[in-house]
Amino acid sequence: MSLGALDVWSRIPSPPLRLTAKPEYDFRAGVPDVELFPFGTWRDLLTERLQALPPHSLTYDDPRGHPALRAEIARRLGPSRGIRVPADAVLVTAGSQQALDVAARVLLRPGDRVAMEEPGYPPPRRLFTALSARPVGVRVDAEGIVVDEIPPDCRLVYVTPAHQFPLGVPMSQRRRSELVAWAGRHGAAILEDDYDSEFRFTDDPLGSLYGLDSEHVIHVGSFSKVLLPALRLGYLVAPPRLRRALEKAKYLTDLYAPTIEQATLARFMAEGGFAEHVRRARQEYLDRWNTVNRLLHRDFTGLLTPLPSVAGLHVSASGPDGMWPVVRAARRAGVWLYSLGDFTEPRDSVHGLVFGYGAVRSDRIEPGLNRLRELL
Repeated sequence: MSLGALDVWSRIPSPPLRLTAKPEYDFRAGVPDVELFPFGTWRDLLTERLQALPPHSLTYDDPRGHPALRAEIARRLGPSRGIRVPADAVLVTAGSQQALDVAARVLLRPGDRVAMEEPGYPPPRRLFTALSARPVGVRVDAEGIVVDEIPPDCRLVYVTPAHQFPLGVPMSQRRRSELVAWAGRHGAAILEDDYDSEFRFTDDPLGSLYGLDSEHVIHVGSFSKVLLPALRLGYLVAPPRLRRALEKAKYLTDLYAPTIEQATLARFMAEGGFAEHVRRARQEYLDRWNTVNRLLHRDFTGLLTPLPSVAGLHVSASGPDGMWPVVRAARRAGVWLYSLGDFTEPRDSVHGLVFGYGAVRSDRIEPGLNRLRELL
């Protein structure tokens, strides 16, 4: 038996260990506050769906997703993201990571180059590497990925334009236009990870890349941050020419997403529960965002420089070299957070800290940052 294929997997880091206990001060990025989730309403809807679903729907289901959920997602994307498509354009996945995996299987061949934001979200980079593609880091500035620095032979560009991970900057309208024009000229595809778009704290409209170019953009969304990571539900919207291939790739990956959870989420959205939850969670996260920014500007002057951010579940701050020892010391002191260098390749090529506020209560933010300040 040949073990040649294992060479690729030897270069992929192991999955992060699950924390066995919640940190005293939990500033991890990308972790929502699960206590905001309406468990009572969800439990009632789940019970109702279990009783109402016909038996034949509880066998093997449509790989594209539950029809009612696809319709609700399509209905929501129109006013919220400027994406007006029929339900048949939506493919339900097990979170955004599976959506990226399905898209990459359809779009990439071994050896193809993929442009990635640098710094950027690590799991997609590792996914593309595992599929024998070649990720290429591209610098991010105050407007987003620097389009002029994308290598012309890249077949795919992966971006987080609503709230760049981890720097937090939204991609400017000028840069968005440049990116879709670049994809058109080079015949490349864009994977738009719509990370954190639900939690935007200004009234300035910020549409999707798919709304600008429905021929080259695959739009990816997830319910993990806005509801619960444990639901493992996401979706993608793709150009018509790719939809059949994506459906086949989804079927071969895991057949279909869990039917009961999909049906429950569809009813939750249809009855207005989803919109109400987003409204309440957005206000809570806005309060925490204000607190973190106020304290960083007040107590960390000369040590850290907060980066502009108007959305999402984290704020980043640039700082001097040597942040990783600070992160280790902070974790030992009960303050759990990441450095910007955790999201670069090579590691620590960008310096600073990332402050998530989804998992830390408002009354824990100031004492947690005070403890971190003592370590700097």
